[in-house]
Amino acid sequence: MNFANMLTLFRIILAPVFLIFFFLPKDFSNWIIPVLWIIFIISEITDYFDGFAARRLNLTSDFGKFFDPFADTLVQITYFLCFLIDGIWGGGVIPVFLFLLIIYREFGILFIRNLMQRKGITLAARMSGKIKTVIYIIAVGAALFAVSIERLGLYENLLTYFKTGALLIFIISAAAAVISFIDYLVIYIKTAGAK
Repeated sequence: MNFANMLTLFRIILAPVFLIFFFLPKDFSNWIIPVLWIIFIISEITDYFDGFAARRLNLTSDFGKFFDPFADTLVQITYFLCFLIDGIWGGGVIPVFLFLLIIYREFGILFIRNLMQRKGITLAARMSGKIKTVIYIIAVGAALFAVSIERLGLYENLLTYFKTGALLIFIISAAAAVISFIDYLVIYIKTAGAK
């Protein structure tokens, strides 16, 4: 458990903390919303720095190549689940079918990684996966912004526009997830599938 992996572990720990704070009574939104933003920002900063530390300090490992994408998936799915459940309760920003599409993609990638690992091949993160992650982060930020203004009672006349904008970004993120999955699948077919 080197320094880079400890940052990744810290990010994993932040995921359930975000979930707990997200579902605290909305009467406390004045202080819950800033806490959610702090958790979100710290989580994304540690996501950047764990990879930076691994490369800069020469701490890359096969374990880290699995651990970091696992942490990314766990954190992102936690965010998406919060917005999904919030929507079920009160008209949130992410519909069930988008959430399921993203879940299916993540399990599909996990399956491909396991198949490749059985053949002795470690599948590191690809550029399509990194782009997908960036779009996920933007989608989460947009959704958290919409939730924030709703719970704080700000710009109520613009709330529909903010939610629609967040939904459009979620649709783009789901499309990026599918494209990324196809990219990983092609790599599997070209490498592990040929062995």
